[in-house]
Amino acid sequence: MIATRNLDLALTAIAPAVWGSTYLVTTELLPPGYPLTVAMLRALPAGLLLLLIVRRLPSGIWWPRTFLLGALNFSFFWAMLFVSAYRLPGGVAATVGAIQPLIVILLSRVFLGSPIRALSIVAGLAGIVGVGLLVLTPGATLDPLGVLAGLAGAVSMAFGTVLSRHWAPPVPPLTFTAWQLAAGGVLLVPVALFFEPALPSLTVANYGGLAYLGLVGAAFTYLLWFRGLSRLEPSAVAPLGFLSPVVAILLGWGVLDERLTPIQALGILVVLISVWLSQLAPRVRPARA
Repeated sequence: MIATRNLDLALTAIAPAVWGSTYLVTTELLPPGYPLTVAMLRALPAGLLLLLIVRRLPSGIWWPRTFLLGALNFSFFWAMLFVSAYRLPGGVAATVGAIQPLIVILLSRVFLGSPIRALSIVAGLAGIVGVGLLVLTPGATLDPLGVLAGLAGAVSMAFGTVLSRHWAPPVPPLTFTAWQLAAGGVLLVPVALFFEPALPSLTVANYGGLAYLGLVGAAFTYLLWFRGLSRLEPSAVAPLGFLSPVVAILLGWGVLDERLTPIQALGILVVLISVWLSQLAPRVRPARA
């Protein structure tokens, strides 16, 4: 039982670890200034490809649910993610989004009746502190629109995470991922066309970045993420997202030759401790509501 849970956690953790490369790919490989178009091109082709594989469409109540979850987990969330990534330093964007596990804890109480555990709250707060130590620098700037976009994205994915578990889809994770990716991509098409100009001529690097974000950063990772949500509590899955900024910083250090400071090393340690505490929380008596 414990071994199975640990395997589920390890596989689910791959998703946010890969998402940590989003900031690097966005800034280094994609044309700047097209957050909505990039989000659409990340979701729709991957979703259509998976639909061709699973060959199954939603039915009944799952049509509106799929589009709502597609909006929460993909179209709105990714649009806000890219706006935040373009308008804020990657570290600031990651710190703002780190509030998501705390939101998931509260929503899990409302929608799933899950108890609010003191250790979960402590782990969530420690994760935010760790991310702040990891990525914030004295020269980091706070763009108000970027901060609001980051907060909106965190709330959106928190709702998507909890509702994905609450509604318990009657299909395998691959099919569930295909439905949501395709729905999220479809919703983004008119928004991208209306609010943004046409993309410039894309380079080989641009195509490579989009292919990576769609196939690896979307189809593969969200399959693992939704698989984890079908087997684990949302309050255990959401804190794994703290691994994303850790990977982002390590990639900056290893790929872009950015300096890794002692404060950042401390931040990595605090983040890892917070993730560990979040997995201990279910074994501890919950606080009274």
